[in-house]
Amino acid sequence: MTRAQGLGALLVLVLAACGEPPVAIDYAGPVAGWPAWGGDPGAARHSPLTQITPENVSRLEVAWIHHTGDVLPEGKTAFQATPVLDDGALYFCSPLNRVFAVDAETGVERWAFDPEAKLEGSWSRRCRGVALWRDPEAPPGAACARRVFTSTQDARLFAIDAATGEPCSGFGAGGQVDLRPGLGPHAPRDYQSTSVPAVIGEVVAVGAAVADGQRVDVPGGVVRGYHARTGALVWAFDPVPRPQRTPAPDGTPRYHPGTPNAWGVFSADPARDLLFLPMGNPSPDFFRGPGVREDLDHYGSSVVALRGATGEVVWRFQTVHHDLWDYDVSAPPALIELRKDGKLVPAVAQPTKMGFLFLLHRETGEPIHPVEERPVPQSELLGRWLSPTQPFPTHPPPLHPIQLTPDDAFGLTPLDRRWCRRRIGSLRSEGIYTPPSLEGSVEYPGVAGGTNWGGLAFDPERQIAVLNSSRMPNVQRLVPRAEASDTVADPPRLILFPQEGAPYAMEQGVLVSPLGIPCSKPPWGTLLGVDLVRGEVLWEIPFGTTRGFAPWPFWIPFGMPSMGGPTTTASGLAFIGAAMDGYLRAYDTETGRELWSHHLPAGGQAGAMTYRLRPDGKQYVVIAAGGHATLGTKLGDALVAFALPD
Repeated sequence: MTRAQGLGALLVLVLAACGEPPVAIDYAGPVAGWPAWGGDPGAARHSPLTQITPENVSRLEVAWIHHTGDVLPEGKTAFQATPVLDDGALYFCSPLNRVFAVDAETGVERWAFDPEAKLEGSWSRRCRGVALWRDPEAPPGAACARRVFTSTQDARLFAIDAATGEPCSGFGAGGQVDLRPGLGPHAPRDYQSTSVPAVIGEVVAVGAAVADGQRVDVPGGVVRGYHARTGALVWAFDPVPRPQRTPAPDGTPRYHPGTPNAWGVFSADPARDLLFLPMGNPSPDFFRGPGVREDLDHYGSSVVALRGATGEVVWRFQTVHHDLWDYDVSAPPALIELRKDGKLVPAVAQPTKMGFLFLLHRETGEPIHPVEERPVPQSELLGRWLSPTQPFPTHPPPLHPIQLTPDDAFGLTPLDRRWCRRRIGSLRSEGIYTPPSLEGSVEYPGVAGGTNWGGLAFDPERQIAVLNSSRMPNVQRLVPRAEASDTVADPPRLILFPQEGAPYAMEQGVLVSPLGIPCSKPPWGTLLGVDLVRGEVLWEIPFGTTRGFAPWPFWIPFGMPSMGGPTTTASGLAFIGAAMDGYLRAYDTETGRELWSHHLPAGGQAGAMTYRLRPDGKQYVVIAAGGHATLGTKLGDALVAFALPD
């Protein structure tokens, strides 16, 4: 062997010891951005990019990290933002409502805007994202020709110049619009805007989160559309069947209190001028009966399609009738093209907390496949305020177990399992939609069960939806008003919702053993791939390990609850953080095989996004790693980007 041959052999051995040899990056594929929270206005969370593939994804490495500095030591923050991309910059918001612009290929900060939101007394500190708008009437390079819209937890809507980070002076009053007029008297914590404004045409629409279970007359869930250039109010959707507003003394509208609110991410079909709202519950969330208006249920727990230009209701589909379980529609309605009978049907794919996935025609709201009204458990206590039936999709069938019996009890030890078995047996547990009761009722799926605000991702070529699902049981107990003040809460495991104005408060807790282990069998969180053409689950795997919640080496792949959503790519990959163990993972969309993972500096309870700026550029995958205080994951302030190495 010559000296050169020996050096070559040594190099091969070194490369083998360090990992696989480098492979040239393919620059022949498409270039694509991420202009909206969900990748496109329809929130399908899919990218046409192909540079990162199932074959090379294992080589992904950190390209850059940006730190916002916005994490609070008392543990109330939740960094849930998905950035949006425009003109080579990523735009996103922090839990303290600051807005950032960073270079998309280096992570270097271009500017930061602080709305100086008043967050004292807020029940959480979070911001899920911002929206972009290009003014078609503005000359290129003019001030605020490109705008970033963000809403704050102290109920203001801002328009910011995307180039400079300065407020757009012609929008509202000095760049902001106050969202509180017309809501009536309330505490600041009762009404907070935590999600993403939606832009359709020249209208920017915004909803808000209303404090759950506090009282019957909290602010209503009005959704309003403002002119994207001036901030003038264009329309207001007051979610009651027959709006009859009485103006306040100063002439402003007065919206109905206690109506369902839309706190999640909206989606839009600009070509059809349709805006889609995921609607929550009417207040006080867990009770319908004396002292609570029945007609406020009309838009509760529904998907509502509005005309974008006018706010007129086009259709609504109710996923739960007379919802007493807080099964509000939290995930964005995903606008997809569904292959059916050889044609592409414009559809809405709506995942829910119940683990149901409804497929609706986008133009009419009619189910594309049969939805059956099936009898559900009833209650003498709640009587006529319960719906005798609930809608069950048949295609696909429910994606979450809908029954928890004593025989289903789980425990790490025989004693633990025996305790759970007796506990379940002592409660009303008649399957999904078991009514709340005085003795206590099992709620399974739980209040955060199924698919939450992170939504699904849809691969249009493969017609596969990828979604994560949590499987944690809850216990609900109605507390008579006279006993409410003596009931001891222990948040977040046991919460007392006062429901002032109703005859009952609501005690709600997680159904766990004395060891703190869920009483239901694992997995407690899954990731699924669903063929929407055949309506079949292609694969389902436990999602997440006990890392961070059990000592090493007991990091067991039990599957854990998750918060955040997936993203798919045309190359056949699904990226998702979300799980409680702090990893960003990549899966094969067709098989569910895990192909790559990277442990993040903090919890990844956000949605990943991906982009490639130019033909000679790399594809990046980016996720916010800031944790989630309620889930108990590690808090942080990092925006992390990954790419293939040179």
